[in-house]
Order: sequence, then C-alpha cells, then structure tokens
Amino acid sequence: MKIRIGYGLGTRNATNDQDRFIQLVDGLERNAFDSLWLSERLSGDCPDPLVGMAFAVARTTKLKVGMSVMVLPGRNPVVLAKSLASLDRLSGGRLLPAFGLGVADSAEHQAFGVDRRQRGAWFNEALPLMRRLWTEDHVNHDGKRFQVVDVTIKPKPMQQPLEVWLGGIAPLELKRVGRHGDGWLPSFCTPGQVAEARTVIEQVAKEHDREIEDEHYGALIPYRATNTAIPEAMQVVINKRNPDAEPEDIIPAKDQIEKVIQRFVDEGFSKFVMIPTVEPDDWDAELDEVASIVKPLEN
Repeated sequence: MKIRIGYGLGTRNATNDQDRFIQLVDGLERNAFDSLWLSERLSGDCPDPLVGMAFAVARTTKLKVGMSVMVLPGRNPVVLAKSLASLDRLSGGRLLPAFGLGVADSAEHQAFGVDRRQRGAWFNEALPLMRRLWTEDHVNHDGKRFQVVDVTIKPKPMQQPLEVWLGGIAPLELKRVGRHGDGWLPSFCTPGQVAEARTVIEQVAKEHDREIEDEHYGALIPYRATNTAIPEAMQVVINKRNPDAEPEDIIPAKDQIEKVIQRFVDEGFSKFVMIPTVEPDDWDAELDEVASIVKPLEN
C-alpha cells in the first residue's frame, strides 16, 4: 500500500484570509504533504472549497486538493460537473473530489434548498449523472429531479476516471459508499470501527458489481497539541457522533499521531488527512513539526 498523508481545515478554521491561506498552502507544498482538504459549511468560517482549491492549485505544482466534504444536494450537477472538470484540467489532474449530504442542521438544509428527507435521493441521482457528464458526450437524462437533453461537458477532466471519495460511517452512508464511491474517507472513528465498516462497503459494492481499490480507504484524523485537553466543542461532536469511543482514540495528541496512523495501517487503510482541532498561530512551525512526525510513515 502507498501511504499518503494530507492536511485539512475544519469548518471552524480561521485560515480564511490571503496571508494565512498562503502560509498554509506554501507550507504544505514545502513539506511535500500529499494534499489539502477543505471543508464546507455555509455558516462556518471556512473558505468555499471550490474557491480555496482553485487558489491552492494555482500557487503550487504538486499539492493535490480535495473537499472533506462538499455538499452535493442542492447543487446543479451539470454546472458542478463543468466546474470540477475545469479544475482538474487546470490543476494537471490534482483534484480529489469528495461529496456528502451535509450536516444535520436545518438552517444549512434550508439554505441549500433541499428537504433533509430528500438529500439521499438527490445525491443518488446527481452523482451518477455527473459521472456520465465527465466521460460521455450528448448526455440525456430524465430523472425525478434533473432533466438533461443532449448535453456535453467540455473539457473533460484530465483524470479518467475522475474518482469520487465519500465519507460517513452510518449504515446508510456505508451503503452509499459501496454503491457510488471510489474511495472512503470517514471521520471521528477508530481503526476497529472502520475495519468493521469496510466489510459492509465491500459487500454492497459486490452486490452492485463494483469494486473499491484497496488503496482507496483512509480516514480523517483530528489531532491536538501534546499535553492539551480535547477542546470542548470537539467533545460535543464526539459524544454525538461516536459516544462509545474513547475521546483520546478519536482526537490523539500530537505525540500519539504515529501510533494512531499505524493502527489504521494495520487494518489496511493507507490515506490520511490530519486536521488540527485548534489552529496554530504560525502555520510554518506547525506544518514543519507535523511533517517530521508523519512524512517518515509514507512509502
């Protein structure tokens, strides 16, 4: 397995102005991190993923970019397919698209214009349509939510196929990964939990005559500074999303990162995204330190 480690920003981050974002992007490229992952939250401090990814690839030559995750329900799949295809070509094939349904927040759902109960159906129709637009010409689609007549998206993505990553660990989310995903990148879970969930994904994929490559299983790993407590806001998230887990297993201290990643690797996972629970004042020093811990793990 090729172990690769990227870096991400959460939804509460303060790296949303030019100077700090440049320092982050430049530091990731200098330290040879695999990728930058940007979260989406309309009401959060995080920058828009599409804008942030375009900025990052324009400033770098090797850094890949992804979304952790972009909300698909509520977006026009044809317009989004065009935008992402263009970004993949202009970046030289460095796009790692990842989609989700959005957080359980009524205000966010209202803003996207999709009823919470309809998000799954919207997703299940939109993503296959986008895949067709990335690979086919003269696409026709007559669905419950979208109607497309003889539409061709050009230019096509540089990557063929343009592989889509999905997150989530709830039962319905795992089934969606097996049915629609090319890769899985969950969060707030332990190595044991993802190993068990992977069997569900692989079974569902088999039922739909699909297969997810062994190299395409990973995890988002939030971390904290050594000798600091888990932030209260993160404790709330853990209690809500994974109450049975030990908080220290979900958000390890910096000096425990290597051990946690190795536990995931032992379960067959190889792609990781580190996310700080508290942003540093100086990105240069932080990225240099984290790189010294995680880069030796790559192969």
